[in-house]
Amino acid sequence: MAHLSLAAEPQFFRGASVQSRALGFGVRHTIRPLLGLWARLPFDLFPPNAVDHIARLLPVHAGTKWRTVELSDCKSEWLQAKGVEDVAHGNPGAILYFHGGAFLTCGLNTHRRLVSRISYASDQPVLNVGYRQMPYEPITESIADGVEGFRWLMDQGYKPENITIAGDSAGGYLAFSVARVVMDRGWGRPAGVVAISPLLDFDPTGKKGHRNANRCQLFPMHAVAKLSDVALRMDTRRGIEGTRTCPVDMPLGDMPPALIHIGSREVLMADAELMANRLVSAGVPCDLQVWDRQIHVFQAAASWLPEARTAIDEIGAFVQRLAEQEAAMTPAMRVETRRSRGAKTAAVR
Repeated sequence: MAHLSLAAEPQFFRGASVQSRALGFGVRHTIRPLLGLWARLPFDLFPPNAVDHIARLLPVHAGTKWRTVELSDCKSEWLQAKGVEDVAHGNPGAILYFHGGAFLTCGLNTHRRLVSRISYASDQPVLNVGYRQMPYEPITESIADGVEGFRWLMDQGYKPENITIAGDSAGGYLAFSVARVVMDRGWGRPAGVVAISPLLDFDPTGKKGHRNANRCQLFPMHAVAKLSDVALRMDTRRGIEGTRTCPVDMPLGDMPPALIHIGSREVLMADAELMANRLVSAGVPCDLQVWDRQIHVFQAAASWLPEARTAIDEIGAFVQRLAEQEAAMTPAMRVETRRSRGAKTAAVR
């Protein structure tokens, strides 16, 4: 699969199985109305994260093993799918993963199955970060937890250029944000970024004017706007107004290659297209893959959806291709690449 020369020419995966159409119908007529009701409440309501506790009962990909990792402010998991080795056994690559949930819900339990499948497809272990969320902590603290997760991987012996940062929905926001912080701190450049149905811009204006504004099977437009308001109020309450920059507005010229997955009717298509356009305009390779009529983060339903399994295979191929490219580079090539990235960043900024 070649990288896109123009973000306006995404790779389109045509076809929706009976299973995916049934799932989309069910979500549109159950979860979407509930989110619409939440968005219209005249007050903020944040129920307990019961869905993550219930998800403890879900099985993982066969043969997966995991253990708890205690970061300074949050719990995380070190997960290896069947047959996947770590750096101590000669596998230099790793994935740093951030779950979705609109910065309000979900966690390690809800995403363990998805992460285990990504680990298997990529042949790399994964640090799945259980970052702090609203309404208890602002998004800046979620980013800080992600940066600490990257630091933990480095402490285990992983080099920055062998770490792929990935996430779905709100986790896509964190994937790009953490990559930016890591590079700004001079730690090195991650191998790449994988963003699944990513939320990348809290300004709802672009989404309101997009063709998918009222077509999304999961999110009504006013729920997206409500989330933006909640995030802004949280920032203001903590005195950090104006200091958080959304990924679409970050300096992008030195970012690593990116893979973005999005369903063809998702309201977040506006964010995916905008990010892909800006990355490509900045000279950064970006694969934008659009999946026909698939719901938000359909990859999480890989046990039932054939399209989800294909999508995870695409993620695995992308991560492995990055690893192969890094392994093929000589020391002289790495030095020259760093110089060119530095020049590009200076020109973009």
